[in-house]
Order: sequence, then C-alpha cells, then structure tokens
Amino acid sequence: MAWVRYTTTKETGKRWGVSMEWVSSLCRQGRVEGAGKVGWIWIVPIDAEKPEDLRVWNGRWKKHRRRRRS
Repeated sequence: MAWVRYTTTKETGKRWGVSMEWVSSLCRQGRVEGAGKVGWIWIVPIDAEKPEDLRVWNGRWKKHRRRRRS
C-alpha cells in the first residue's frame, strides 16, 4: 500500500504562492487532484499540481456595455 503525505491549505498556499482561501476554493470546486476534507479542514497531497488559473486577466468584463451619456 502506497502512503500519500498531505498538507494543509495554508502550507499548500505558501508553496503555490496563493492564499489559503484560494486553495480552499479550488478544493471545493474539485480542481485539486486527490484533495479531501477531514472535519472542516481541507487536506492536499504534497505532490498535487497547482491548477491553471481560469480567471480573466485582460481587464474586460464579459457581457458588459458602457452606458451612453446623454
């Protein structure tokens, strides 16, 4: 049986360079492979890869129109 070592969201956030809240959000969305919950704490495998960031970084809002000034 292979043992998998786990870390907390705080330690994973430091490794990935993001906040622990963001890691928790990624776990909730199911985007972190092998993550699980123990009580109210998310645990993440040490060898888990950081998921790709899917947020829009170009600064444009989708489906947004500027109001015309009269």
